[in-house]
Amino acid sequence: MAKLAFIGTGVMGAPMAGHLAAAGHDVTVYNRTRAKAAAWADKYGGAVANTPAQAAAGCDAVFTCVGNDDDLAAVALGPDGAFTVMRAGALFADHTTVSAAIARRLAEEGAARDLLVIDAPVSGGQAGAEKGALSIMCGGSADAMAAATPLMQAYAARIVHVGAAGAGQQTKMCNQIAIAGVVQGVAEALRFAQKSDLDLDRVLEAISGGAAQSWQMVNRWPTMARDEFDFGFAVDWMRKDLGLALDEGARIGADLPVTALVDGFYAEVQAMGGARQDTSALVRRLPK
Repeated sequence: MAKLAFIGTGVMGAPMAGHLAAAGHDVTVYNRTRAKAAAWADKYGGAVANTPAQAAAGCDAVFTCVGNDDDLAAVALGPDGAFTVMRAGALFADHTTVSAAIARRLAEEGAARDLLVIDAPVSGGQAGAEKGALSIMCGGSADAMAAATPLMQAYAARIVHVGAAGAGQQTKMCNQIAIAGVVQGVAEALRFAQKSDLDLDRVLEAISGGAAQSWQMVNRWPTMARDEFDFGFAVDWMRKDLGLALDEGARIGADLPVTALVDGFYAEVQAMGGARQDTSALVRRLPK
């Protein structure tokens, strides 16, 4: 049993921390909105801390799953941040989707403190977190990876070490770049089928068994057809992620025309009131 801290008990972090507690670890949680941390403790047991530093004190490993670069910097490097109290040799594993720049900064700051730091963004959404079936893409040292893997197995179906610090975040950008184009393609195919007066269930049966098949098609075609979008990965989050990818693409000289186009389409969905709807709400901007 390890002594762990989990900072960020939102829709992703709460079930991930829950899996760690269920695996027998001693888990202390912190959340900016204390009520969410308290609700987690009521459901899973464990302790609630008043600050990230209080949560991290004496821990073997600290996990974070927060909002953005600024949030991550605050909980790690701020006056009450985890880094101020973590012992030498402890692990800091970040599951937030953030820039590669902040991931590298944390790795550098951590190295100066003898910490093992890994950037480990996830894919699989809320359902994957709840089922303990996330895919995790990791950037960092081999030692950090060795420390993190046995713990992350509590909530992961796949864990891949993709490279040095920042590589995990860049790989998550690849993931979101690929998804954006697929969701747009599925949305257009659905509207085309509707305008052709085709049986949508039969169309799905026909095309989901061939080269067009994708997770988005199998899981989102039926809900898109029913105009159901109040679940899953929010448009606001997708725009944040695509913005990170576009910024990194500009930095490294990678051309991302489809990503930029779909990001603009998501801006239209936000303007239509779909900011908190699932990313499949992209279909809403296409007339029936």
